[in-house]
Amino acid sequence: MNWKQLLSTRRYGKEVDSKEVDLEIIRTQFQRDYDRLIFSSAFRRLQNKTQVFPLPGSVFVHNRLTHSLEVASIGRSLGNIVARRIAPEVEPEIRPLIDELGTIVSVAGLAHDLGNPPFGHSGESAISNFFENGDGRSLQSEMTPAEWADLTNFEGNANLLRLLTHQFKGRRAGGMSLTYACLAAMIKYPFASTERTKKGKYGFFQSERDAFLSIAEETGLACLDSARGIYARSPLAYLMEAADDIAYMIMDIEDAHKLGILSFDETRERLSSFFDGENLQKFRQKLDSVKGIVTDSNELVAFLRAMSINHLTTRTSEVFLEHRCEIMNGTFNGSLVKNLPEKIETEYEESSDMSVRKIYNNRSVVKVEITGYNVLKTLVEEFLQAALEPNTNYSRKLLQLIPEQYKTDNHSTYDKCRSILDFVSGMTDLYAMDLYKLIRGDNMLVI
Repeated sequence: MNWKQLLSTRRYGKEVDSKEVDLEIIRTQFQRDYDRLIFSSAFRRLQNKTQVFPLPGSVFVHNRLTHSLEVASIGRSLGNIVARRIAPEVEPEIRPLIDELGTIVSVAGLAHDLGNPPFGHSGESAISNFFENGDGRSLQSEMTPAEWADLTNFEGNANLLRLLTHQFKGRRAGGMSLTYACLAAMIKYPFASTERTKKGKYGFFQSERDAFLSIAEETGLACLDSARGIYARSPLAYLMEAADDIAYMIMDIEDAHKLGILSFDETRERLSSFFDGENLQKFRQKLDSVKGIVTDSNELVAFLRAMSINHLTTRTSEVFLEHRCEIMNGTFNGSLVKNLPEKIETEYEESSDMSVRKIYNNRSVVKVEITGYNVLKTLVEEFLQAALEPNTNYSRKLLQLIPEQYKTDNHSTYDKCRSILDFVSGMTDLYAMDLYKLIRGDNMLVI
């Protein structure tokens, strides 16, 4: 792969090339992508989608929107570090594009969670289980094996590509018409559901296969296995993934402290574990200097969090630069975080284990997952039944609740399923709950 092709400024769905690298313009094409996402309704809805803990009560913890902004911020730093190092090695004519690496990774960070349904992974599980083990099983004979794999393994990453590229009813072609470079940077799993990972991850639904192939061709993603349709990631997808990994780990620890799940001493120990040698000594010195001034434990944790993110960002960018030849030819294995120095990687794994024990299995988190599972299961069941049997009185009333953009003129069962999943997966947690209560009769009006 080569940077000139990877950094394509052409826009998906646009036939005319986008002109770029005019230093007189106010915004570059990639900065326009950033702004399109910031002002999109899909991005705004993230403020009411659960990250890990329940949406805020008396203590404000992270939701999908704040998480995405933080991933974008870390991604920008990672991209800028890499750009500064590789700029002297590239042709002068593409250096203005190299200078935009931070912007591209930041765009990918903003968008990376847009495809997630309400209630996060429990929502994905509820959708998948409806088709694999629930009433949706009866539809298998009406689809190809690849289409069925999409539904029985609903994946937020694939849903992201659909959201950004699909022409919804009444909308323009090309979806959000983002640049090919930014779209490629968002695709962590450049293969279909039939080639999904052990964790069920993949990058596009069958409905977006052509969109993916267009992105791969335009940006020159290396084809690793043509028979199976497996491609190499864009190098910038590694940076986006690393920004997500860093934000997840560090911010979950901070939230756990705010909620009283972790004590200050436990939090300090966890965050300091990423440092060693001279860096650990500097970490302790800075903490001691601040503790003489700041006594609020949340403020101290915020200071520790900032130092930890800065340290992990620097070390992760070093991994990228060390392995950039493998990354560019598509032979790099694993994530950047998994290739950190042994001490940091070990501590990262221990933090992950701690998160599972104390954070993700916390009672408040489990309650959200159980609620979300049942809410999503009910919504998919009710609305899909209405879409498949639209002529009953009840179905007609339910279908009136679906916005026009989510309706389809295609008559295949797969397309009908896709349209309902577009509607349900785009909901916020709160809207999904309200609609669930309405269907269950819990919101009956008193007349």
